[in-house]
Amino acid sequence: MTALPGDLVEAANRCLVVGFDGTTLPGELRRLADSGLGGVILHTRNVAGRSQLRELTDELRSLRPGLLVTVDQEGGGISHLARAGAPQTPGAWALGVADDTELTAAVAGALARHLAECGVGVSFAPVADVHRLAANPIVRTRAFGADPGHAARHVTAWIEATLAAGVAPCVKHFPGHGSTAVDSHLSAALDRREERVLREIDLLPFQAAVAAGVPLVMTAHVVYPALDAAAPATLSRRVVTDLLRGELGFQGVVVTDALEMKAIADGVGEAAGAVAAIAAGADQVIIARPDPELWLRCRDALLDAMACDALDPARVLDAARRVDALAERFSQPPAAGRGPGLDSRLDSRLGSGLDSRLDPGSGDVGLLAARRAVRWKPLPGPVLDPFVVDLHRPPHPALEWARTDLVTLLREAMPGTDGVVATRGPVDVAGILRRAQGRPLLIATEDPDLHPWQAAARTALLTGRPDALLVATGMPDAETEAAGGLCAYGRGRANLRAVAEALL
Repeated sequence: MTALPGDLVEAANRCLVVGFDGTTLPGELRRLADSGLGGVILHTRNVAGRSQLRELTDELRSLRPGLLVTVDQEGGGISHLARAGAPQTPGAWALGVADDTELTAAVAGALARHLAECGVGVSFAPVADVHRLAANPIVRTRAFGADPGHAARHVTAWIEATLAAGVAPCVKHFPGHGSTAVDSHLSAALDRREERVLREIDLLPFQAAVAAGVPLVMTAHVVYPALDAAAPATLSRRVVTDLLRGELGFQGVVVTDALEMKAIADGVGEAAGAVAAIAAGADQVIIARPDPELWLRCRDALLDAMACDALDPARVLDAARRVDALAERFSQPPAAGRGPGLDSRLDSRLGSGLDSRLDPGSGDVGLLAARRAVRWKPLPGPVLDPFVVDLHRPPHPALEWARTDLVTLLREAMPGTDGVVATRGPVDVAGILRRAQGRPLLIATEDPDLHPWQAAARTALLTGRPDALLVATGMPDAETEAAGGLCAYGRGRANLRAVAEALL
């Protein structure tokens, strides 16, 4: 690595957001912080409890007051701070189904205030993608909907409430990940739609976010040939500088999705990806993997690229200035408190009978939102002591650490509940039918259109028990809707609690 002036080394470090393992700070992170590290990203692996988390975030800021502390906190099953008592809320799709922007704002505000209390200044939420492709495996219920105007309204509400709580929201994944058939965590993703379609649909929520004053935008590791056939958006100057900065007028911090995701790591590689992303106009790159060697490879790649004139030092200094401006606003979280008027307005509506089952002073706005999202045909009566078959995919290893199952939640309400939970096939259909004799049978699925083993198991179970009640915990599928089953639009704890209440 060629020696460079100290201001360029510090600027390169400012471009990094890194993840680490455990609840104590590794020495390499401390050393990077001493020389200008831009931020850290927290995960479930860093959280043992609320007081521990606040002590950890205070310690991080003591290393460098301008250090940004960030986390993925979308709500629903994506809640890395569950162990710290994060509010239980549904994901974005359920909020879109309820379609009450004040409710969306109240949910976002509750999550943001908890972040502030825990010492976290940046939330990588909301998802501004428009979910348009049924086969999309990664966005789905993380999006507010399939209509761009609908999504834009809820994105705006989320941003305004998060800012009001003194936390920085970040919209993602620019310019839109909702029409890909591939999860960019696992492979290169491609969106072949025309530029006209991208502009009419996908860009609208991001335009609304910029108008609402969003301070961060996260890029997608997706190739859009209509915009730039040569590189994914994260590495594309055409997308980041010309489109996002030039046309949409965004002046805040552009941050990449994690560089170790396969769409980058198996392509140009993380280190080359860091250089290309900063050159394209990004200001920070996320390296979420707790690998100090990888952090330094990416940082050293930036330094080497500047030394050999492959990366303009002015671009890196400009990125560092943007990060510093963001840190001036959000590196020190505000004192905990209620947002300006959002909760009080919602409390007033609750008091007017919006949901008589919820105490307006309880703060459990997540459960209210989940209740408002559940759709089903009226049941003839309570479903008591059922046998529950909960079929769902395994949690996403990069995102979901707060998922639970319907059997457990129903058993909390009805101790006589029995059931089976499966995350892969084959399912013992004969054994289930035998154990469920004489009891109501519930069959819950999560996106059976994407997971044929679930559809096969459900069909076989219905052959033996055509009276079974169906529950959809992901995107609603045609069979559940046709049968008048319950649709929860998510698998967060709040979603499943709302399903349990509907059954009772």
